Amino acid sequence: MRHWLFKSEPSDWSWTQQVDKGTEGEPWSGVRNFQAQRYMQEMSVGDLGFFYHSGRRREIVGVVKVVKPFQPDPTDESGRFGMVWVEALQALTSPVSLSQIRSEMTLREMRLIRQPRLSVMPVTDSEWSKILSMSQEISGSGV
Repeated sequence: MRHWLFKSEPSDWSWTQQVDKGTEGEPWSGVRNFQAQRYMQEMSVGDLGFFYHSGRRREIVGVVKVVKPFQPDPTDESGRFGMVWVEALQALTSPVSLSQIRSEMTLREMRLIRQPRLSVMPVTDSEWSKILSMSQEISGSGV
């Protein structure tokens, strides 16, 4: 299983909307960056991803699971781009902000920092574990 990060402007598609879709999930459509497309092609059903609110909030707020594999994106009239379907699994105990991620030495090489405009990206196992740990620490509930 691999880990990913999916970015969305809350005014376009929010964590609350993702949760409201239930186990049906929702297509992660509209991605028009070739690198992000290649990452979605690498995804497998069961892979997990962070749901990141971009824009003013800039924070990881939840965990999603890929529930349908890469397929053509019906919103793309050119037929060049595809999408995966994701389902909300759970909110983080406490959101982890971009500023908190930037201040963490072990996350300085994370693609979220190095390629901030990319809307879909891989997350390493160590980055995944650290962010989950940070969410617990922020809430005061320990690790």
